[in-house]
Amino acid sequence: MNVTIHQAFLPQTDPEAALGFYRDALGFEVRNDVGYEDMRWITVGPAGQPGTSLVLHPPATDPGISEDERRTVLELIAKGVYTSVTLATDDLEGFFARVRASGADVVQEPADQDYGVRDCAFRDPAGNLVRVHQLL
Repeated sequence: MNVTIHQAFLPQTDPEAALGFYRDALGFEVRNDVGYEDMRWITVGPAGQPGTSLVLHPPATDPGISEDERRTVLELIAKGVYTSVTLATDDLEGFFARVRASGADVVQEPADQDYGVRDCAFRDPAGNLVRVHQLL
C-alpha cells in the first residue's frame, strides 16, 4: 500500500496577497481557484509535483462556528500561531534571497539548527509560519 500527502490546508485572509506569496514569491503553480459567494479557495503546489498541493482557504467558515470562535481563529492566524507548513529546497540561500526580495516577512534568516537541518522562516500574508529546510 502506498500512502502520500495529497493536500494540506492553510488559511488565507486575502486571496490576492496569498497568490502573490505562494505563486510569485515561492514559485508555486496555481492548480485551482474557486470562489463561492465572498470566499475563495486557491490550490497551489510545486512545479513537477502534481500530487502535492496546499489549499489556501478562507478561515473559520464552518457552519457551526460561532462569531467568538471565528474571531479567536482570526486572532491566532494574525499572531502567526494558528498553523504552519515546512517546505524543503536544494538551494536554501537562493530560495531565501528570492523570497526576501519579494518583501515577505522574514522570521529567521538561514541558520544551522541543533536538530540537524539548515533552515529559514517567513510569514505568509495571513501570518502562517512557512519554514524552509535545506535538503541534505
